[in-house]
Amino acid sequence: MAQSLFKKTGSLFRFMLRRDRLRIPLWLIGITFFTLIVPIAFVDLYASQHERDGLAETMANPAVTAMVGPGDLENYTIGAMTSHQMLLFTAVVVGLMSIWLVARHTRADEEDGRIEMIRSLPIGRVSNLNATLLVLCVTHVILALITGFGLYALGIESMGLEGSLLYGALLGGIGIFFAGVTVVFAQLSESSRGTIGFSIAVLLIAYLVRAVGDVGNETLSWISPFGWVTQTEVYANNHWEPLALMVGVAIVLGVLANYLNAIRDLEAGFFPARPGRKKASAFLQSPIGLAVKLQCTGMIAWAIGMLVMGVAYGSVLGDLEAFFEGNEMMEQMLVAEEGYTLTEQFIPSLMVVMALLATVPPVMAMLKLYGEEKKNRIDHLLGRAVSCTRLMGSYLIISVVNGFVMLSLTAIGLWSAGATVMEEGLDFGTIYGAALVYYPAMLVMIGLAVLFIGVLPKLGSVIWLYVFYTFIVLYLGGLLDFPDWVGHLSPYGYIPELPVDEMEWVPISILVIIAVILMIAGFIGYHKRDIEG
Repeated sequence: MAQSLFKKTGSLFRFMLRRDRLRIPLWLIGITFFTLIVPIAFVDLYASQHERDGLAETMANPAVTAMVGPGDLENYTIGAMTSHQMLLFTAVVVGLMSIWLVARHTRADEEDGRIEMIRSLPIGRVSNLNATLLVLCVTHVILALITGFGLYALGIESMGLEGSLLYGALLGGIGIFFAGVTVVFAQLSESSRGTIGFSIAVLLIAYLVRAVGDVGNETLSWISPFGWVTQTEVYANNHWEPLALMVGVAIVLGVLANYLNAIRDLEAGFFPARPGRKKASAFLQSPIGLAVKLQCTGMIAWAIGMLVMGVAYGSVLGDLEAFFEGNEMMEQMLVAEEGYTLTEQFIPSLMVVMALLATVPPVMAMLKLYGEEKKNRIDHLLGRAVSCTRLMGSYLIISVVNGFVMLSLTAIGLWSAGATVMEEGLDFGTIYGAALVYYPAMLVMIGLAVLFIGVLPKLGSVIWLYVFYTFIVLYLGGLLDFPDWVGHLSPYGYIPELPVDEMEWVPISILVIIAVILMIAGFIGYHKRDIEG
């Protein structure tokens, strides 16, 4: 009986590897490249221990701890720097990779009818699920070995073999953990959208719980898998126990997913679907109403996530203010600007990260149009009295409004929590302006998504590489001393860092014009090209 459940798992494993023969290597190359390039850059930028100790002083504040976790600041070697500033960030990226790959081979294939076709052959009931887990496990083991031995091969004195292998193993472990999370949600949810949404929600909650725990209550950090990552103290004490806990929980999740998969019907889920109305409203019968309905759950989830993230970062501003007051070095580095506190001058460092995360949901909302096209779901719309321009315009309106709302919620969350914990509070206009100044850059990203959908729809996913590039150059640009032109390859590189910088309307206006041009070009291309399907 057990053998029949897993029949042909190996064949499906090889089939999935063939399907992802480009996707998985690109993920591995990208993650490995950025993992190895950072310590090499650190060696050149922070050659002496005195320079590294100076950097450690700037890192010893609650806001940085909330973003990247605690580090060995007393002995801030190249290894400790790499672990402190890159490990958690890379772990988040690996988690996202797992979520997307697992959802692609489970719920997405089930929605598209591929698994039904596969099950018509002599294939075991849980073979597809276990083949997916096997692909992810092999992928993450390879990632662990490449990054672990790659870091050791750099020959940096403070990056020994044990620490390097633990670094790589943690990346592999967190990937396997979120593979387990996603396969469970693939059984619970009835759609790939729900699977990805719930899994990313767990990832974001885990990150926020870790952030709050690292700043205020270390016990709370142990609830989060990202807390387990930081508790290993790579290149310092090299604790392997949290990794064992991570893998153990992943195994439990995999077993649970197998059980749920074995007892449910194909294309069914355990989360009950709400019955729809007997008659659709006039709004739902419009293209924009249908698009809103399709994305409503995801937009609400992202909105809650952005608000909570703003609150989480805002809640540490009180501790940050106390840190600045007692740190002469930071007071010298952040020379007080008239009318702004030292804490307010630190706001741009937080805001750029939140603005980039806020860019993800509106771009996803725009790319949803092509996703529906690939699944042959818009043919019946265009067969009615609906033009291509009206259809694309509906998704564009949703995307533009989505981006504005996400930035606003981030600012509101940051301001409300910061005003509560700080003695003098925060000026709402200052915080809101520092967030909305990124809106023109976000519009450029949305415009690029429109352009890809209209002209080169199959390359639409390339925009995520651009978003990732932007995050790297803005997150690590100052740390790695990138030249200015590297940052200026992204629209976010032209945004003034309010409230420290003066407002510059010329680059903002140019970005808006560029966004409009991209959107117009995308509309023209979409109107002229054939619909796939």
